[in-house]
Amino acid sequence: MKFRVGAVQYKLADIQHFEQFAHQVTHYVRNATEYGVQMLLFPEFMTTQLLSIVDEHGQAMSINQLPSFTTSYIQLFKKLAADYNMHIIGGTHVIKMEDGSLRNGAHYFTPEGEVHVQHKIHLTPTEVDEWSMSAGDGVNVYDTPFGKIAMLTCYDIEFPEIVRIARAKGADVIFCPSCTDDRHGFHRVRYCCHARTIENQIYIVTTGTVGALRNVDFMRANYGQAAILAPNDIPFPPAGIISEGVINDDMLVVGDLDLSLLQEVRERGSVTTWRDRRTDLYTDWT
Repeated sequence: MKFRVGAVQYKLADIQHFEQFAHQVTHYVRNATEYGVQMLLFPEFMTTQLLSIVDEHGQAMSINQLPSFTTSYIQLFKKLAADYNMHIIGGTHVIKMEDGSLRNGAHYFTPEGEVHVQHKIHLTPTEVDEWSMSAGDGVNVYDTPFGKIAMLTCYDIEFPEIVRIARAKGADVIFCPSCTDDRHGFHRVRYCCHARTIENQIYIVTTGTVGALRNVDFMRANYGQAAILAPNDIPFPPAGIISEGVINDDMLVVGDLDLSLLQEVRERGSVTTWRDRRTDLYTDWT
């Protein structure tokens, strides 16, 4: 099974109305279509751009107001997935749960109109202390025409156990939307993505926000780069990088994934890390 993936280095800039956000998102989807992308990834917290829409007093909105855009966000991405016959992971969007709590949810839209949500499992101090968000409590694996995938957001990828669970459930590709504000955070996520590909012999597609929201607290700086990553073994590029973007540029990154190569390295690779794990000493989940 081969298929083409894309990852958007989404440029955050202040906007005045939702239509500007929709226009920017549509541009990236159209661009991906021109390159034959079948599954497209947007970054974490991309919808915080909507918070830059100021009120009559010139004040930006707070994180508690972001869920008010949920219906419009879902309608936009459902239409784009259907119109362009593309599987789209629309980054993450903050949603309000029935109990009133906020969660950071990665949303997967299919051309058939399905919407799947994976809540972020591990939260950063900013998400907890400043935005009072709550964590998800499970790992979902989704069947797609291109095999099984999972969505693990940013900080999630820094925990090896959670990726083991996704792989044990059959995921061959992890999509990792991210949002980091400086080089330290970016490299934490990036290095962990590489480690997870080696440990689990999987592909990881990751991307982050770039640009700045000058009126939105905690989104005033972004440091991001998209990458399509593979295990470090002979069938793949030596550094495990199928494709990567230019750091902090507004751009689309495209690459092809061949699932048969994953099976090959799991069975006959230079190392067989997935097969050789010691489940007699440690389990894939509890």
